[in-house]
Amino acid sequence: MLLALDVGNTNITIGVFDGKSLLLTMRITTKLPRTSDEYGILLKNLMRDNDIDPSQIDAAIISSVVPAVMHSLKNGLYKYLHVDPLIVQPGVRTGIRIVTENPSQIGADRIVDAVGAYEKYGGPVLVLDFGTATTYDLVDEKGQFLCGITAPGIRTAGRALWQEAAKLPEIEIKKPKSILAKETISSMQAGLVYGQIGQTEYIIDKVREESGFAGLKVVATGGLGAMIAAETKKIDIYDANLTLDGMRFVYEKQKGK
Repeated sequence: MLLALDVGNTNITIGVFDGKSLLLTMRITTKLPRTSDEYGILLKNLMRDNDIDPSQIDAAIISSVVPAVMHSLKNGLYKYLHVDPLIVQPGVRTGIRIVTENPSQIGADRIVDAVGAYEKYGGPVLVLDFGTATTYDLVDEKGQFLCGITAPGIRTAGRALWQEAAKLPEIEIKKPKSILAKETISSMQAGLVYGQIGQTEYIIDKVREESGFAGLKVVATGGLGAMIAAETKKIDIYDANLTLDGMRFVYEKQKGK
C-alpha cells in the first residue's frame, strides 16, 4: 500500500492507496509542532482506527510546502512504518514539463495538482486549488505547465478581516442566505464567499481570453472548493482527491508503472 502525505500550510492531508484505489483520507493540522515519534504513532493509530494495518504500508510519498515539518515527518515514517518516502521536488519525474521563468519556484502542491488534472482529464486544463492561497495553474495539451496565478485563500482573506479590523468577529465561512446582508456576520460571509466567486469567474474568463485555448477544462480542488464550484458554472469538475491522485501518479512514474 502507498501512503500519500500532502503537507499544506494549514493541514496535512493523508491518503492510503491500495493499487489505484484510494481506501482512506484523513487530515491533521500542520501548525502543531510534533516530533518524529508523535508523527509515527499518530499515523499508525489513525490507520488502525480505520481498519488499515500499518504493516501493509510499503511505500510513501510526500508533497510539502512546509519545510519545517519535513525532518520529523520523514523520520517518523522511517522509524515507525519502515518506509523511505519519495519527496516531490526538482529532479523527480512527474510527466509535466514546467516552462515558467523559474521552475524551481513552483510549489510541490501545484505540481501534483497539475499532474492529477492532466492525467485524469487531459489538457488544456486550468487547475484551481482553494487552500491557504487560491491558485490557478494552466497546463496545455502537451502537459506543459505554462503559468500560474496566486491569490489569497478565502480563509486567509477572512483572517485578515477579523485580525486587522478591531470590531469584526471571527466567523464561520459559509454562503449566507442572501448577498443583501443586514448584519455584520452575514455581511462578512457575503463579501468573502461572493468575492471569491467573482474573483474565480473573472480569472477563469481572463485565462480563457489570453491563452486562446479552445475546449479549456476547469478543474477545482481544495477544502472550500466544493462550495465555490457549486455556485458557478465556470468550473467544470470538482475533484476532492485530485492532489492525492496526482501524488499516486508521480509515485507510479518513478516505478515505471
